Amino acid sequence: MKQGSVYLVGAGPGDPGLLTLRGRQLLQNADVIVYDRLVNPCLLAEASPNAEFIYVGKGPLDHTLTQDAINRLLVEKARHGKTVVRLKGGDPFLFGRGAEEALYLAQHGCSFEIVPGVTSALAAPAYAGIPLTHRDMASSVAVVTGHEQPGKKGSALRWKELAQGVDTLVFLMAIENLAAIAEKLMAHGRAPDTPCALIIRGTTAQQQVIRARLDALATCAREAAAEPPAVLVVGAVTTMREHLAWVEKKPLWGKRVVITRPLPQAISFAEKIASCGGEPVLFPTVSIIKEENLQPLHHAFTNISSYDWVVFTSTNAVDIFFAERAACGLDIRALHGIRFATIGPETRQHVEATGCMVDVMPETYSAEGLLEALRSHLRPGQKVLMPRAANARNVLPEGLQKFGAHVHELPLYRTALPQHRDTAVVQDIQNGAVDILTFTSPSCVRNFITLIGSDLAMRIAAQACVAVIGPVTAAAARAGNLPVSIEAPQYTTDGLLAAILNHCAHQRTTL
Repeated sequence: MKQGSVYLVGAGPGDPGLLTLRGRQLLQNADVIVYDRLVNPCLLAEASPNAEFIYVGKGPLDHTLTQDAINRLLVEKARHGKTVVRLKGGDPFLFGRGAEEALYLAQHGCSFEIVPGVTSALAAPAYAGIPLTHRDMASSVAVVTGHEQPGKKGSALRWKELAQGVDTLVFLMAIENLAAIAEKLMAHGRAPDTPCALIIRGTTAQQQVIRARLDALATCAREAAAEPPAVLVVGAVTTMREHLAWVEKKPLWGKRVVITRPLPQAISFAEKIASCGGEPVLFPTVSIIKEENLQPLHHAFTNISSYDWVVFTSTNAVDIFFAERAACGLDIRALHGIRFATIGPETRQHVEATGCMVDVMPETYSAEGLLEALRSHLRPGQKVLMPRAANARNVLPEGLQKFGAHVHELPLYRTALPQHRDTAVVQDIQNGAVDILTFTSPSCVRNFITLIGSDLAMRIAAQACVAVIGPVTAAAARAGNLPVSIEAPQYTTDGLLAAILNHCAHQRTTL
């Protein structure tokens, strides 16, 4: 059996946009993903749905697996010929025990590669508007573990040199030892009035920055009920935050936005939410399952020239249709002369990415809108091929038949409840730790209520803001007793994002 490889990949500090290009490429091609507690769930959505996911997170008082067990797991998977991504928060070689894992792999003859990640030691201060160096304030930086008890016998830390010889100190995993760290630094010469900043959950929408003097640091953190993960910065550079704070000015800053779309469609929307400062929370309520028997589709391919129109109402149908054509080795030129219609711009984009041009797209992105747009183009007696979901609405095919068209409905996939859900995300939603619930289709609404429970869904929706695309989805939400605060007039995710931004801007002006 061919031996596999293990890739020790730094997942970055929390913002999924800080994953490296190399890390993303490896995630997309991995057979097995072994991931830590602080890895953003959005990153796991980048992986193949066929990958095996193994959680090995370690909390302060809770270790899923011991380090020795993790080491053995990596070797075992590699020896079974698997491509393994060991996804570690931050950078694997900076207080991430990556060196121990790499050494174990080397000692057992396993191929491995190190993929550096953006460490929170750099990213969290940057997102807080704190430069670690400044030509007028700091010319040296030290990154120090805060997890070592400073008073322990035989400490490896050289406190005198840290206190007196380094301008900026960055402590990781320090929140449980703040008082001891401050005492040790002051005892070795650091001024009690040294400005400090404690950055909690840096680079995420939950980021919180606590500024204090060194001698008041522990008290301020305790009063704020500060919890890990956190990065402590000690030094004059922390005063620059007054002038350089930037991320809090983004329009969705501090908002946790639940995305209920199927994972393949959720990624691009999540990236847009993150670019506006929000934190996307992926909670797919719909799973796309391709039909096992696609012989009707293959039969349609052999008679494709007999159709006048191909009408698409979803990107899923487009992707399956053209992927199957490619798998059958069929030339796209066989589609010459056939006219294409799509329900909206996202579906149109997927069609035109194949080289086919779309002839009809409605101004109103709905089945009703598409039906009206086709009215002036369709002639009685024309044949229409409609690849679609098995459980889609009948508005469009029935309407086209009334126009005199011969409609061939072709179910390519069906929607279902997802089988696997991130328990941490479910818990956050159940606890109401989210700000905006987004729904892009009636099935997303109905499945959300099924997964969460009707009573709990209503309580969550009463606290959070419900944002939907179009009147059909809005009607489904109201039917489920979910009050709709935002209804996007443009039936796309861009339109939904614009409506959310307008709503949040209005909220800020009325506060």
